[in-house]
Amino acid sequence: MRLVLLGVGTAGSPRFAPAGLLVEYGRTHVGFDGGPGSEPPETVQAWLVRRRDGPGYLRLCRIAADSGMPRPSVASFRHGALRVEPLPLAGDAPVGYRIAAGRRTAVWAPECRGLPLWAEDADLVFAGTPAMRRTVEAARRLSVRRLVFVHLDEQACAAMDSGRAPPFGEWGVEGGRYHL
Repeated sequence: MRLVLLGVGTAGSPRFAPAGLLVEYGRTHVGFDGGPGSEPPETVQAWLVRRRDGPGYLRLCRIAADSGMPRPSVASFRHGALRVEPLPLAGDAPVGYRIAAGRRTAVWAPECRGLPLWAEDADLVFAGTPAMRRTVEAARRLSVRRLVFVHLDEQACAAMDSGRAPPFGEWGVEGGRYHL
């Protein structure tokens, strides 16, 4: 399974495209969130989002309709060994996603404040920078192997610019590729 960060910013970021992810498993491609400049490629079999309310969702629906992609939805997705489940989050978005293929697991939770219990033992977690200290503590407690911060807010950008790394994990990079 290959995961590619399409964007790492917040919705109104002047610096980065909105946080988005592409999961590739063989010939299966699933997009997560994103927005203008970080939408998944037209070849996706599903475009999964964390919420269906707000003006951002309507923009994603227009992008999908204009390009012939599936309509963005909050849904499960299964194809072969690839399993994607929306699960509840504490924070600004109602759900995050647990992405599994075989024994490998990734979590997409860019707006979660902390981490959900269902992220336990994940190989890779994409989390947001609000409540970073709480997220780091949860990642250690839940035995997360690799933590990547996306949905980078102004505070995270300032830390990056000054050369500071997160206390645990790493900053996400647009176009960054991760293999599980």
